[in-house]
Amino acid sequence: MTKKLETLFGFDKLDNEETVISETMTTEETRTAIVEIDDTIDKIDAALPAIRDLDASDRELDDIADLAKQSYEDLTDLGMNVDSRFAAELFAVAGNMLGHALTAKTTKLNKKLKMLDLQLRKLKLDQDAAKRSNEIRNLPTAEGQVLSRNDLLERLLSDRAQKDI
Repeated sequence: MTKKLETLFGFDKLDNEETVISETMTTEETRTAIVEIDDTIDKIDAALPAIRDLDASDRELDDIADLAKQSYEDLTDLGMNVDSRFAAELFAVAGNMLGHALTAKTTKLNKKLKMLDLQLRKLKLDQDAAKRSNEIRNLPTAEGQVLSRNDLLERLLSDRAQKDI
């Protein structure tokens, strides 16, 4: 490959970068993230009393998260009690379970936020519709007459004459 092609496709930058960015979270970071998501979900639940038809799916997501957390704890305990060559796989699966718990909580939070967004959009549309209907009702109405040019001039001159008096 030529240098021009390498720079065009950005391969020269890949050769110079030796740092690898890891996007994995430690167990403690995952636990704190789950706790923060739980708190946020509780706040959203308190703010949205109108959304109650979705309780079944909320319970299912909570059950999945609880089951995944319980599986994580069981696998961690088992990993501590087995030979070290088998423990790595157990801990990897335990981390997966914690990831599933986090995904379930995040899904629940995203669903609540989407419903909140839809409610806010509906409220805005309702307010805009009410505003437009009020503007239509409050339009000034008037009555008019068809006058010739001479009649109009005569009225204007008579109005001036009355003001001068």
